[in-house]
Amino acid sequence: MNPRYILYIHLVINDIILLTIFTLMHVMSYIVFTLNVCFCIVLLMTAIFSNLNNPLTLAVMAVECYIAICFPLRHNQICTVKKTYIVIGVIWVLSTLSVLPDLFFTLATESVEFFHSRVFCLRDNIFRNPSLKEKRDTYNYVFLVIVWLTLFYSYFRILFAAQAVDTDAKKARNTVLLHGFQLLLCMLTYVFHLMINSVTYMFPKEVMAVRFSISIFVQVLPRLVSPVVYGLRDKTFRKYLKRYLLCRTSTTTHPQRKILKRP
Repeated sequence: MNPRYILYIHLVINDIILLTIFTLMHVMSYIVFTLNVCFCIVLLMTAIFSNLNNPLTLAVMAVECYIAICFPLRHNQICTVKKTYIVIGVIWVLSTLSVLPDLFFTLATESVEFFHSRVFCLRDNIFRNPSLKEKRDTYNYVFLVIVWLTLFYSYFRILFAAQAVDTDAKKARNTVLLHGFQLLLCMLTYVFHLMINSVTYMFPKEVMAVRFSISIFVQVLPRLVSPVVYGLRDKTFRKYLKRYLLCRTSTTTHPQRKILKRP
C-alpha cells in the first residue's frame, strides 16, 4: 500500500521483462541467427516498452522522494495508491505512443513478403524507414530532457532541505543522486549503436562478440543498480528481506499464536 514500493515493483518488473527479452534474443541470435519478422516485432516492442518505462519511472520516484522530504505533511494526500497506479498507466501510455506509430507505418508501407521473411532481430532491420530513426531520436531527446530536469530539480530541492541536518533528507538526497547515476547508465542506450559501430570497425571479425559485450554493459549493468538503490538501502525492505531469507517469523504477523499462548 506504499506508493514508493509500488513504483519500485514497477521498476523491477520492467527490468525483469527487459533482461528476459535481452537474454532470449541473444541466445536465439547465436542458435538460429535470424528470426521471423513478426516474432521479432513482438520481442522488440516488448523490450522497447520496458526500456522506455525505466527512466520515466526513475523520474516519478525522484518526485515522490522530493514530496516526502519537502512536503511531509501533504505526502499522504499527494502520493496515494490510486494516483500511483494512474501515473504508472500514464508512463505506459507515453511509452506506447512513442513506438506504436513506427509499427503502424511499417505495417502500411512494407510488403506482405517482408513480414514472412527472416531477419537479424534489430530495430533498424524492422523499422527501416530513415524518418522513423529521426522520430525515435527526437522522442529519446525529449524524454531525456524531461527526466533530467525532473531529477535535477528534485535533487537540488532536497539538497536545500538537507541543510537542516536531517538524516532522512540526507538519505533522500543520496537516493536522488543515485537516481541520476542510474539514469546516466541508462543514457548509454542512446549511444548504443554508435558504440557498436565504433568497436566493430576496430574488430570487424568479432561482430557478435562486440554486440554481446556492449549489450551487457548497456542493458544489464544499469539494472544491477536498482536492487541496491531501492532495495538494500531501504530499512523496511532490508527487514523483510532478512526475515524471509532467514525464514524468520515475527509474532506480529501471526497474532493467533499470541492468543493460543494465553492461559
